[in-house]
Amino acid sequence: MSSTVTGRHTPTALIIGASRGLGHAMAAEFLDRGWNVIGTVRETTARTPLHDLADRADGRVVIEHLDINEPDQLAPLHERLAQRRLDLLFVNAGTTNNEQTPIGAVTTADFIEVMITNALSPMRVMEALEDLVSPAGLIGAMSSGQGSIANNTTAGREVYRGSKAALNMFVRSFAIRQAETQRAFVLLAPGWIRTALGGPDAPFTIEESVPLLVDVLLARLGTPGLAYLDRSGQTVPW
Repeated sequence: MSSTVTGRHTPTALIIGASRGLGHAMAAEFLDRGWNVIGTVRETTARTPLHDLADRADGRVVIEHLDINEPDQLAPLHERLAQRRLDLLFVNAGTTNNEQTPIGAVTTADFIEVMITNALSPMRVMEALEDLVSPAGLIGAMSSGQGSIANNTTAGREVYRGSKAALNMFVRSFAIRQAETQRAFVLLAPGWIRTALGGPDAPFTIEESVPLLVDVLLARLGTPGLAYLDRSGQTVPW
């Protein structure tokens, strides 16, 4: 599978959570590499950077509505996309809470919100849409190096860490259930990036990070099985 148009087939990426930040930048990067892009936004009325990208894309960017925490929206999305062939499905959407709050002091509401958004909802998306993905395509999600149990030497951000570790476990089970397929599965640990989620003190910019992240995804196309990888394509310990 090429990163650009090959023959008469132009590959298509579906990016869940592409309205702004990393998701929007990934959509733009795939577009620059010759792909068609379908990006989801949570709001139905607000204009986002993804809308600006679509305006410049000559029909190669399609915007769909999806709040991943509303599972009733998945079947209608599947129906709207039923005639599309996807080469890549990537779930970018995520959230966090106050990173300084130790786990024993986290409110039940905050715990539920982070766990559902970061762990349960991405799996619902994958389960609902995986049949739209090419048998030789890629299914992935934005994880985090903070989801690595082995690498947790500093504590902090405990609910966020736990949610990403849970996501890693769920994707691993999902991939095992598809072990007989030719699909690639990727959990991507992007590093600490200056986004609304990462904050202004992060060492990496979106502009320098996203081409590397897309490189990692494209390098995995055509390689069956699951990989948990950082921005350089190196394996992250579970």
